[in-house]
Amino acid sequence: MQRIDHPLLSPSLGSVKTLTSFHYGEPGSGLKVYIQASLHAEELPGMLVAHHLRAVLEAAEADGLIRGEVVLVPVANPIGLAQRLDHKPMGRFELDTSENFNRHYPDLASAVAPTVMSQLTDDAPANVRLVRQAMRDHLQAWTPDTELQSLRRSLLLLSHDADYVLDLHCDCEGVLHFYTEEPCWPQLADLAHYLRSRTILLARNSGNRPFDECLSSAWWQLADKLQAAGFSAPLPQGCCSTTIELRGELDVSHAWAQQDAQAITHWLQHIGVWAGDDAPEVPAPLCQATPLAGSETLNARSPGVVVFAAEPGQTLQKGDLVAEVINPIDGCVEQVLAGVDGLFYARIRDRYITTGGELGKIAGAQAFRTGALLGA
Repeated sequence: MQRIDHPLLSPSLGSVKTLTSFHYGEPGSGLKVYIQASLHAEELPGMLVAHHLRAVLEAAEADGLIRGEVVLVPVANPIGLAQRLDHKPMGRFELDTSENFNRHYPDLASAVAPTVMSQLTDDAPANVRLVRQAMRDHLQAWTPDTELQSLRRSLLLLSHDADYVLDLHCDCEGVLHFYTEEPCWPQLADLAHYLRSRTILLARNSGNRPFDECLSSAWWQLADKLQAAGFSAPLPQGCCSTTIELRGELDVSHAWAQQDAQAITHWLQHIGVWAGDDAPEVPAPLCQATPLAGSETLNARSPGVVVFAAEPGQTLQKGDLVAEVINPIDGCVEQVLAGVDGLFYARIRDRYITTGGELGKIAGAQAFRTGALLGA
């Protein structure tokens, strides 16, 4: 195992934050898997999963069982982790810019297309290597001018050449659910099933360039550019990435973390990165994949105290009562009803809502939304 500390750009005199990565196996000896936790810094279940993964990865490497490369970043956002206001964590948005730590990553396809389009050949593996090198050159030439941009650059330098990228998050309250782009789904289906995901949400570009899609979308977008330009050079999906929502913010326990770490371990065995005992069979799916564009976000039409009638993981029918919003001054009660059939997979943790605030999400099977599909 190799530990590497990556200093970020200092925002102020006497202050430097550091991103730390742990590296297992041998670069270039097989598939590369990149795993990071808590890019939204108050979402802590992934950090505990990373803690348990470190122990088993170190043991596996000592036994010579790693057949490829695994890069683990257990604390992906030291900037957000240090942000607190009135004793409350503020790890989703950077306070200096109000930017979401998991949005606004660069458009790598547009950045490297002018360099690689004319150099691609009929050799698909060589094309993958060419694109990865162009990405590395672009990222190394990027001179960040803020601490936030230096964090984004550091994360991408660690992950741009990975075959698989796992970004560990969680919701406020919820069941384990799984986001990925449509071109990545066939390759990542087994991981979702090992994790016993209760909801699987697919999109082809969900909008606003989150970290995971920055990496995976570059490949299918480049392939689209090749086709549009009349080139026939083969370009595989060189990176398959996913955001894994590890239940809710308070679901931080050794039992959950060990279960999730074991599921990831089984998947690493399944894809051949971890040798030794054969991986258990892929479990039967707990759900079918549904379009992210079919996920209904429930919002309050009025302010008040929130009383939920539905629990995360509950299957709802259109018209079922999800929550009541109670105004104790006027005595009014707003009933919030399901607008689609589907699984109620996430809800807020606070129990007071302001007008228009988000209450929860239902995974519907039919797409009905367009535009940017992710929340703030």
